[in-house]
Amino acid sequence: MTVGAEDLLATRATLLARLKDADDQTGWQQFFSTYWKLLYGVALRSGLTDAEAQDAVQETVIAVARHIPAFKYDPAKCSFKTWLLLLARQRIVHQLRKRNKPGGAANRVHRRETGEMGLDGARPSGTETATVDQLPHKDNPDLEVIWDEEWNKHFLSAVIERVKQRVSDRQFQIFDLYVLQNWSVQEVTRTLRVNPAQVYLAKHRIGRLLKKEGQALKR
Repeated sequence: MTVGAEDLLATRATLLARLKDADDQTGWQQFFSTYWKLLYGVALRSGLTDAEAQDAVQETVIAVARHIPAFKYDPAKCSFKTWLLLLARQRIVHQLRKRNKPGGAANRVHRRETGEMGLDGARPSGTETATVDQLPHKDNPDLEVIWDEEWNKHFLSAVIERVKQRVSDRQFQIFDLYVLQNWSVQEVTRTLRVNPAQVYLAKHRIGRLLKKEGQALKR
């Protein structure tokens, strides 16, 4: 199934309107549940440590809360996806700059986790890498590629979770092994003690449901 939606799950105008109300706890919980894995994955792939990535996620969510009142949902001009990427990138850069600050706590933690030498170690300070410079700039497509890959991965995960609720555990297990994990028909039938017809039926039925749910989420 091909996925490349501009709107991931709850990025509908209705939810964005709810987020403009800072007291709408249900709306904000829905937003966080939908997007934190996406933001965390992008932060990690941008070079942040686990702790830095978690901080970047929290700071991005805070930034969304601060700026959402002025955001106007108009995909033709600036989609929510593009707007959220801008906020996330700024927070990732902020974390990298904190790491590079000499003597900073984030700097020391990063060096301990990655094995880099400190300023008083054997490596001369002039040869240290300016980590923030390694992050793709806005005119460099790398960060946008990472963002799109993570966006589509989480879109697909959301579709799969919806479909799982509509089929039996047994049928989804067959589909998971055969389609998602690329097991052969023989391996699936032998492991789950089903016949080939059941494998092909699960693939056809669930594949059709995934396509239908994917189209519904895009709308």
